This record gives sequence, structure tokens and C-alpha cells, in this order.
Amino acid sequence: MNRELRKTIIAGNWKMNMLASEVNSFTSELNPLIPNFKSWCDVVLCTPFVLLPSALESFKGTGVGVGAQNVSQFESGAYTGEVSVAQLSDIGTEYVIIGHSERREYYGETDESVNEKLIATLKSSIVPIVCVGEKLEQREAGVTVDLMALQVKTALQGVSSSDMKNVVIAYEPVWAIGTGKTATPEDAQAVCAAIRGVISGLYGTQVADGVSILYGGSMNDKNAAELLAQPDIDGGLIGGASLKPDSFAVIVNAANQ
Repeated sequence: MNRELRKTIIAGNWKMNMLASEVNSFTSELNPLIPNFKSWCDVVLCTPFVLLPSALESFKGTGVGVGAQNVSQFESGAYTGEVSVAQLSDIGTEYVIIGHSERREYYGETDESVNEKLIATLKSSIVPIVCVGEKLEQREAGVTVDLMALQVKTALQGVSSSDMKNVVIAYEPVWAIGTGKTATPEDAQAVCAAIRGVISGLYGTQVADGVSILYGGSMNDKNAAELLAQPDIDGGLIGGASLKPDSFAVIVNAANQ
């Protein structure tokens, strides 16, 4: 992390978990465990669409940001089951995850659709967390860095230098999500540094140095401190551990270094 240049962000992704009736108790357990967290990082919880109103109400005044897990690239219209940027913004959503590997794998999202969703989101005040990452066979083939360059460049097509201050990138190796496997801190750092290098090539070093890059491959309460100590890892996109207030709090507090 380098807090002098960019924000540290710990973002939880609840995926398709949790009930509205459970949100208040989660908040009550979490808040005492992360006192004064705003002095060292931003904390975000990204919930299913149906839980957004409950989470926004429950976390009001706590400093914890609330985000969505997906958004449509379309402004409005006959897109049954989709939710627009304007609809998210209207209820106070602050962040949105774009292009998570599960959206890519199970619902056919592509680098191009990720770019369209990013462009749509940047017309609002919502902060996009853009996910990139490789599968195990791609890693074993040695194409990780080339693939990250392609995904980042495609995602950022049409994004201006001034817009980049509002973009967060999350590197999530697909082979490490939900498997308990994690890239070594050195491996994760190398890929995050390569991603920053791609951004530098597109926009210059000053812009790239201001972009927060999160690690999203099974970061948990046991490995967070070591991962967050890497210079180009500016936080985490946390899955399973974000469902447990005590585990999530350990990760948030690990960012205070």
C-alpha cells in the first residue's frame, strides 16, 4: 500500500448470501471491531440488489460504504432483471463491482461489456471496482501479464485521464476464488505492479500512481497483513471472510500498517 498516493480500500463482496433480517446484527457486530477505520482505509460492503436498502439504512452514519455487485450498461428500457446506474445512484449506492469473474463465467460478460458498464457508471458518482483476472490454465501457460494487459486496456477504452481518479481495479485470479488457494504475496504484487504499468502506459505515471488496485483472490484474516504489505496492493476485494464480522474486521485492521 502507498496511502500517500492513493486510497486503501477494503471491499466485501457478499455474493448471493445474507438476508435483510441479518444485516442489522452484522452491522452491530462489525462496528465496535473497526474503530477509527476511516483514518487508514475506506470500507465497503457490496450486497445483492435486494439487500441494498437494508444495508444503506443499517450502515448510515458508520462510514461504511455500500455497493452493488453488478449494474446494467443500459440507461433504461426493456431489460428485465437488470438494474441501471441511475437506479443505484437514486437510492444512495456508492460503489459497484463490474466484471467479477463469476459474472464473466456464469453470465457471459465480456471485456467489451465490462467497458460499456464502466463508461455508464462513470457518468454517475458511483465508484466502479473493475475486476480482471486469469484462470488456472492461463496462469500455467504463462500468459497472465499479457491477459491482464488486454483486459485492462479493453475495460478502459474511452475512459479519460480525469475519470481514472474514480476507477478502482481489482485483480482476482480466478483459480484462487472460493478455493482457499491464494497467490503468494510476491506473485500478487508482481501482477498488481504489471497492471499499474499498463495504466501508466495508457495515462502516465502520475495517473497510474493514483489508482487503487485491490487483490481479490481469497484474501482472509490470516493472509491479509502480508498481502497488504505489498507496495502495489492497495486493499482487498473480500468474499467469504466479509460475511463474518470478526474475520472482516481483522482484514480492515490489517490495513492499518
